[in-house]
Order: sequence, then structure tokens, then C-alpha cells
Amino acid sequence: MVTAVESSRFSWTCRHTWPSASKNTLWCLVGCSIGDWGTILFFQLTEIGWPVIAIMLLAIVNGILTSIALETVILSRQMPLRSAFQTAVGMSLISMLAMEIAMNLVDVALTGGAVLNLWVLPVMFAAGFLAAVPYNYWRLKALGKSCH
Repeated sequence: MVTAVESSRFSWTCRHTWPSASKNTLWCLVGCSIGDWGTILFFQLTEIGWPVIAIMLLAIVNGILTSIALETVILSRQMPLRSAFQTAVGMSLISMLAMEIAMNLVDVALTGGAVLNLWVLPVMFAAGFLAAVPYNYWRLKALGKSCH
């Protein structure tokens, strides 16, 4: 728990923390995007008639799972595989959920459904990044913890 004294010393202007938070967020975003976009593309190409909300919920789940898988691979270079997996699972679901929800809301808002077009991908990626990076900054700064 962060005390009042600690929170009064918290600063959003640390030049060293923003690059770390951004790097952490990008790795999480790559993993989330693989599962998210892969799910949406699958339904788009196969034309299976699921409701948009069902496709988006499945995309969120798959995005989180692929993020955990990617993080496990990255962390396994630094620690045993079991520890890498446990660390990846224990990472911030808040950050991953924020980025997944932001990406899917942007997709629906800009395309009207679960549709991937080349022009929407960078906008989705940016929305996911911007939704998660403040939390990751706070996590690093206030708690001394990181996604990676």
C-alpha cells in the first residue's frame, strides 16, 4: 500500500522511468496484438458469423494469453522456464486489459465491427500503448515493479 507521504513524492516527470515503462508496454503490446489481431483476422477471413462482442471478448483472452507466452519466452532467457511462466502470469493484468479494451474499442469505433484494415492497425496499436503506459509508469515508479 502506498502511503500519503510516498504518494506526495510521486512524480510523473521522471526521465528515466518513462523509457522503461514504454519499453515494457511495447513488449506487452506486441504479445497482446498477436493474439488479438490473429483472432479478429481469423473471424474476418472465415466469415464465421459470431456477434462482434463475442469476437472481441475472445480476442482479449487470446491477446492476454499470447502476451503471457511471449513474456515467458523473453523471461526464460533470464530465469528457469517455470519461474518465467509464473512471472509472466503474475504480471499486470490491468495493463493488458487496458490495452486490449482500448484496441478493440478503437477497432469497433473506426470500422464498425471486428475488422482489420491496414489503416486501423497503427491506430489500434497507438490506443493500446497509450491506455497502458501510464499504469506501467506508475507501477515502476510507485511500486518499483515492472512488466519485465
